[in-house]
Amino acid sequence: MTRRQGKPPTQRSLRVGEEIRHALARILERGDLRDPDLANRTVTMTEVRVSPDLRSATLFVTPFGGGDAAPVVAAVKRARAFLRHELAREVNLRCVPELWAEADSSLDQASRIDALLRSPEVRRDLEGRERDEHPEVAETDIPDADCDGQEGRDDGA
Repeated sequence: MTRRQGKPPTQRSLRVGEEIRHALARILERGDLRDPDLANRTVTMTEVRVSPDLRSATLFVTPFGGGDAAPVVAAVKRARAFLRHELAREVNLRCVPELWAEADSSLDQASRIDALLRSPEVRRDLEGRERDEHPEVAETDIPDADCDGQEGRDDGA
């Protein structure tokens, strides 16, 4: 049996992951959880990655609005059995996947890259590259023409 390591996810696993993400969002929205770290907090589930055999799913979670994700990840890990049970009611799958939780670091990476792109050094380099690739045409090289191709006529003709 070949391993799918390094290969992109299949269309089926992407669809199942999105369906699981939506179902878990509905479960968390209902507020049936007793864990105080989940009951009193809004959780953002950014992605669900499902294994190719659909037997395990990794939930990428972060607290809504940012902050420390460790308590949220720990609470989701504690509530795995309940979430899996409720997921079996919500989604029609032959086998409900085992749930694993991880902190989502993609938002932190995106803000770090955004800060780098906005830094003065990078902005200076990007502006220099744009001038080299697209040299500006001097205004004296462009004739002052109207739509009809006549230069500078003001007599209304």
